Amino acid sequence: MPKDVSVVNDYETKAKNILKAELKRRGITYGQLADRLTALGTPETERNLANKISRGSFTAAFFMLCMDAVGAHSVSLDA
Repeated sequence: MPKDVSVVNDYETKAKNILKAELKRRGITYGQLADRLTALGTPETERNLANKISRGSFTAAFFMLCMDAVGAHSVSLDA
């Protein structure tokens, strides 16, 4: 069964907005997130993060790594 691209895009946008909101709430820049992800063993550059997050097409594993890196133990799905 083919994917409904508009539904997938809606969820990608929602995930992107949740991640950006958590970064803003905690005052964490993309550069700081890159440093934290590198410390967790997943090297990312600031530029790569900016591109990946702006596209919003990242994996659930990447999202969870970012949440771990910023110290988020729970998130609201209302973004």
